[in-house]
Amino acid sequence: MFLTRRIERAIVRATVLHRLQERKVSGVPYIIHPYSVAFLLAHYVDDEDVIIAGLLHDTLEDIPEYTEAMLREEFGDRVCAIVKEVTEDFTQAEKEDHSIRGNNWRARKEKYLLNLSNDSEEALLVATADKIHNMRNALDEYALHGDTVWKKFQRHAENMIWFYTEAARVISGRLEHPLVDEMNRLLIELQAIPRQ
Repeated sequence: MFLTRRIERAIVRATVLHRLQERKVSGVPYIIHPYSVAFLLAHYVDDEDVIIAGLLHDTLEDIPEYTEAMLREEFGDRVCAIVKEVTEDFTQAEKEDHSIRGNNWRARKEKYLLNLSNDSEEALLVATADKIHNMRNALDEYALHGDTVWKKFQRHAENMIWFYTEAARVISGRLEHPLVDEMNRLLIELQAIPRQ
């Protein structure tokens, strides 16, 4: 899909909202992730709202001051609905202090997987692109740093593999798409990495 004015507005909004954040392991600006998710979607999907949701998929989760009402007013009901579907359920305290998010990690991921099993096709596309980029990032970091990379992730490698395996299972059961094929290919590669 071509760059529309609305997509450009979403690029600007995502860039401003994520400007103070970095990726956990590499330390690169966080905005690389939403850009990558949106780029993957734009390659396969001719749906402006889905691409915008890809750009903004982490805003309700990670930006405490950016509310659902603000997202809806700025980008409409459909974008807001898609973003809400792929948003993990954090408390306000967890949104403001990322260091306490690990306390209920497994329960939150299980709830996310349950929600994923009922999500719309549009939300599944965004979730799939999100998983693809996160798994690529993990594989790239492993190629650079070897086994030490697992220490940099907040969750133990086994937990991360469990989550991606379960997410891929749910998504694969509900959606046939080239993005799903790519996600499953990356998952096999990630599962094959020896873990200590």
